[in-house]
Amino acid sequence: MKNTVLNSEAEHDEDNGISETLGVTLQSVLDDRGKQINKGFVNLTGNVVGNGNGSVYVMVHNVRNIYYHCQPIVKHDQLNNANKNGILPRKPSLTEGSSLSTRCNKRAVLCGVTYGKRKFSLKGSVNDVVNMKELLVNNFKYPIGCIRILTEEEKYPNLIPTRQNILKSIEWLVNDCKAGDSLVFYFSGHGLNVADSNRDEIDGFHESICPVDFTTEGMITDDELNSTLVRPLKKGVTLHAIVDAGRSGTVLDLTYVYNKKRDIWEQENHNTTTSKKCTSGGVAICLSACEDSQIASDSTTFVQNKTNGVLTYLFTKTIRECPGITYRSLLNMMRSEIEKINASNNIMKLIFQRKVAQDPLLSSSEKFDVSATIFTM
Repeated sequence: MKNTVLNSEAEHDEDNGISETLGVTLQSVLDDRGKQINKGFVNLTGNVVGNGNGSVYVMVHNVRNIYYHCQPIVKHDQLNNANKNGILPRKPSLTEGSSLSTRCNKRAVLCGVTYGKRKFSLKGSVNDVVNMKELLVNNFKYPIGCIRILTEEEKYPNLIPTRQNILKSIEWLVNDCKAGDSLVFYFSGHGLNVADSNRDEIDGFHESICPVDFTTEGMITDDELNSTLVRPLKKGVTLHAIVDAGRSGTVLDLTYVYNKKRDIWEQENHNTTTSKKCTSGGVAICLSACEDSQIASDSTTFVQNKTNGVLTYLFTKTIRECPGITYRSLLNMMRSEIEKINASNNIMKLIFQRKVAQDPLLSSSEKFDVSATIFTM
């Protein structure tokens, strides 16, 4: 399960001991101007009240999601020690990949964050990365040497999924991209809603992903992901982002969101001009685990003795079983599987203790026919 817990002094609530309310002291985070972030009460159900003393309380519901009230971190960290061509100093433990001696037109960055032995750690993130790597290699013919993997199991510092290393890997992914390139960014970990300080979000919150060091170095917000991952995409380049995290619906701030019920693309509402969120001529497509207001779940029931993210498992399973599937059919089949989980009376309900309340969301920098377009990466 995605037991999201921040350390120390847990008290069980009334939800059969599954939820916990925890007192936490977050460390001060400084941006590049030396300005301390705001601190306050944090509640996963959506209530955010500032108190200014650095203490937070988090209501946890077996989810891959945290709700965090602060100004987004905008510090520009030094880049890590991987060179600009992506050449890394060793063969990583998880796969033979992550080194790149020649340029590939298919490249991928796969991030799986477990958050170590902290109480909000996740068990399925590394399994998710392995699952995605196998899908890319076996189904979409990505060369292993063109896949960079970041997990805490890696021995070299530049492959740990820190904020700095994730941003550096994104830079490697999009650097010198050319027409015909197919790029993949994958993240499995926690997601956060962050108070919007620059007032470009209608709902008042940025969506963000949590690196392993987010409590000290900060999250990576949708604004940052858009500027580093989306904006550099040149004409003829296609990016797919798969984000298995809570509150991740519009985490790339792409222009259009697909409304499955109405079968139409709807323009995402921002307070800034749309041009600031565009690519440089390429196409960016994002499949998120859930809508911005929802949580994402893990499960141990799909594979015996293994924990998997619900989105990652259903996504990879559907692609393997239905080659040539369209985007719309992919969304429909994943949603159908989630409905089966919620309708069942077996062990899955005992594990989840509640419905899997997540609707995978598709967003894109351009409109396209989801019913006719084959999913490919």
